[in-house]
Amino acid sequence: MKKSLGAKALVYPAPVWIVCTYDDDGKPNAMAAAYGGICCSQPPCVTVSLRKATYTYGSIVARKAYTINVPSEAQVVEADYVGIASGRTENKFAVTGFTPVKSDLINAPYIAEVPLVLECKLLHTLEIGLHTQFIGEIMDVKVEEDMLGTDGLPDIRKIKPLVYAVSSRAYFGVGEYLGDAFAIGKKYRR
Repeated sequence: MKKSLGAKALVYPAPVWIVCTYDDDGKPNAMAAAYGGICCSQPPCVTVSLRKATYTYGSIVARKAYTINVPSEAQVVEADYVGIASGRTENKFAVTGFTPVKSDLINAPYIAEVPLVLECKLLHTLEIGLHTQFIGEIMDVKVEEDMLGTDGLPDIRKIKPLVYAVSSRAYFGVGEYLGDAFAIGKKYRR
């Protein structure tokens, strides 16, 4: 029997992303975010939801661009730090040792050390309540060459992205391979 928990912002898994922008002075900033995901395939788009109180919020609105940086398990400490410190008072790149790289396509930096980066041009902004949803068109995906699979695409087993458990406020790695999508369920097709 299932127990009702009421209305909560609770789903598994939530991504651990580092959203990067430039502030009003052109200083690169980074923040951790867990409310986001792919929202369209054509054009390729990703969404991230932030509170207006965050320093990054104003930068996305002003610059109309952001990057999604997917850290690996080995970068969990840095990812947590950029989520608890404020770019208003701290230079998160200097503290973490991350290197900001200026995008050639959008007005936002990305992190050189993370394995996977999405460079996004802001398409839409949707006020939802406490959070604002930013929908960005993915202008480019960058991945470390040694993180590619034999198919030439990012390999989740090599990237080892983080996931966030909202209810326990804890980070986890991605689990084991279970089977090929769009294939293992074919036994039920007639």
